[in-house]
Amino acid sequence: MKLKKLDALIDEFVAMGVPSIDISVRLHGEEIYRRMEGYSDAAKTKPINGRERYNVYSCSKPITVTAAMQLWERGKLGLEDKLSDYLPEFSAMNVREGGEVRPAKREITIRDLFTMSAGLTYDLWSENLRAARSETGGRCPTREVMKYLARDPLAFDPGERYNYSLCHDVIAALVEVISGERFGEYVKKNIFEPAGMENSTFLATEAERSELAEQYSYDSAAKTYKPIGGGNGFCIGSEYESGGAGCVTSVDDYMKFLEGWRTGLFLKPSTLEMMTKNQLDEKRIKYYPLTQYGYGYGLGLRCRLDGSESTDFGWGGAAGAYLACDLKHDFTLFHAQQVLNSPNQPMRNLIPGAVRADLQ
Repeated sequence: MKLKKLDALIDEFVAMGVPSIDISVRLHGEEIYRRMEGYSDAAKTKPINGRERYNVYSCSKPITVTAAMQLWERGKLGLEDKLSDYLPEFSAMNVREGGEVRPAKREITIRDLFTMSAGLTYDLWSENLRAARSETGGRCPTREVMKYLARDPLAFDPGERYNYSLCHDVIAALVEVISGERFGEYVKKNIFEPAGMENSTFLATEAERSELAEQYSYDSAAKTYKPIGGGNGFCIGSEYESGGAGCVTSVDDYMKFLEGWRTGLFLKPSTLEMMTKNQLDEKRIKYYPLTQYGYGYGLGLRCRLDGSESTDFGWGGAAGAYLACDLKHDFTLFHAQQVLNSPNQPMRNLIPGAVRADLQ
């Protein structure tokens, strides 16, 4: 099926010099569009073939919140529960305000984590996280790291604003505590295996990393793409399974995850409906960057704002990966690339609208 508006948008990405692109669109579960551009290696000897794996960075977050909401459906946690009920180290948090530190006005709730409203930051090199690396010999097991993260003062009182942060890494640790197994093992058993996602993991081996498409960093001043290998700076230790940024997967595998959403494989339709309703009030949403595209923020997902033309939900990753699920028009899509600081990063939000226009 020819999707002319989507093709034109991808043409723009290619014209920007993005080294490699792989995008898939399914309608009613059938692939209607697949486009691959560029090479999987820096030497440009291996054309993209669709089997490559990618660091999808924050496209890990939808998988993580899905795992946690499975536990919510089973009555294992409540959204209004205090985080400290499960991770006691978060019971007496402090807030850094100006040059001083004071006690937080209230405790962090589970809902605060889902909505990025807990007061956490994305400072992976705080004094306490440096200590985590040192004192665990570089291993940084996910649950253990939370004991160090909880020592960092919050940037604001829980519930006061939206701030993109390590909230979903904490959710991964929460899943570990509630399920009694390592986060990656829980996801494997409850999401990856049921969906047939054989090329996905939250703890990639060296062999698996060798299958990654080449990763680049874009220099906006020089307008050049520099190969940087397959490292993921958000995975702070050899045993750290970052719920917020640690997944390694392929386009075909991630499409299986999105189809799992669409068909109700992982969650009840009513649960997904709740997750995809905007949760940010007027006070918090002014800190959220996607309102200009008609999106609010639900329980860990970009979602439609009332009155907007957007009908999809999803998220995107730091190196350009982007996902969308549109239940109204019954399509799913995943766009993969490996460029940090990519020049086409904001334009990804135009992809779902282009597909909708092509399907009319």
